[in-house]
Amino acid sequence: MKVVILAGGFGTRLSEETDIKPKPMVEIGGKPILWHIMKIYSSHGFNNFVILLGYKGYVIKEYFSNYFLHQSDVTIDLVENKTEIHQHECEPWKVTLLETGVNTMTGGRMKRAKDHIGNEPFLLTYGDGLSNVDITDLMKFHNAHGKLVTMTAVQPAGRYGALSINDDASVSKFMEKPEGDGSWFNGGFFICEPEVLKTIEGDSIMFEQEPLSQLASEKQLVAYKHKG
Repeated sequence: MKVVILAGGFGTRLSEETDIKPKPMVEIGGKPILWHIMKIYSSHGFNNFVILLGYKGYVIKEYFSNYFLHQSDVTIDLVENKTEIHQHECEPWKVTLLETGVNTMTGGRMKRAKDHIGNEPFLLTYGDGLSNVDITDLMKFHNAHGKLVTMTAVQPAGRYGALSINDDASVSKFMEKPEGDGSWFNGGFFICEPEVLKTIEGDSIMFEQEPLSQLASEKQLVAYKHKG
């Protein structure tokens, strides 16, 4: 099964980093976010990736084209114009990099990748989000429910600490980032049947809007509750 990763956004909230690279290439622990996402899937046995490029997509192409240079010790002989790579260990990945347009929306990017996705179910996620979601369990959930799309659903904690303040201004209780209001939100990890692509028409379509709303109204969207 292929893993489709949406990696074409502008990443405006990290502008100090994304002026020179796409958001999926911002590093955590010396490796791009994208690499960490791929490791999540690879740990569950999914190693065939289709990465949908947009803004500064050439940076991602360069990274994988020169993967051993980025990962290994090398000797460069300038006189002989030779490069010797000392390690050739790598992940068992097949990576397809598709140019899907700078301004194309998420649904449009998926539609452009139709020929590469094929006629089989596929995993889908964003190129800027990490999680400890159990992909294997997510797959079991999807197969058990038999719907066109399974979406992970999460309940993020509140952004700020909460206080209970008495009339005399004394604080009776302090809760650091308490749980939210009980609402569930898109957790960013999906499993889709290939028929989903038929709900998308044109580059301007956001997958999270019309297509998912339509699927929900048709009872073809189910939520896998992730509490990690």
